[in-house]
Amino acid sequence: MDFKKYVTVVENFPKEGIRFKDITTLMEDGEAYKKAIDKMVHFAQDKDIDIIVGPEARGFVVGCPVAYAMGKGFVPVRKAGKLPREVLEVDYGLEYGKDSLNIHKGSIRPGQRVLITDDLLATGGTIEATIKMVEKMGGIVAGIAFMIELSYLDGADRLQDYDVFTLMTY
Repeated sequence: MDFKKYVTVVENFPKEGIRFKDITTLMEDGEAYKKAIDKMVHFAQDKDIDIIVGPEARGFVVGCPVAYAMGKGFVPVRKAGKLPREVLEVDYGLEYGKDSLNIHKGSIRPGQRVLITDDLLATGGTIEATIKMVEKMGGIVAGIAFMIELSYLDGADRLQDYDVFTLMTY
């Protein structure tokens, strides 16, 4: 299936010069969405995955159906102040400063094999921070799956030590 034909490219969003890749139009098509999730599940099937992790918010719309299809749990990664229990926090760089991500302490047990999912790999900062949290808790990143990679932003360079799957590349 040509998944790109289900992705809408929005010019000049969120700012001038950006060509935003909108996966919501893919998600609106039940067959395309199911096939996209099925491809990600297929990537993960032989990796002996224990749990799925995804950063907000689109990592949830990718990771939750993957977790459901595999019969696994899902652990959300959120921006600071959004999780109610004790958290592990990791700061990461943005092109205009820094931000931080949180995960519930104890949500990943030492030795658990983790699949990280997200909609888009751009510069790789969010996923790199997610990896740091998983590994700080003793988890093993067994794979990382994205719907889209923006190859011209070189985010994959930060993930060379990991098994990465991408449904489509721009």
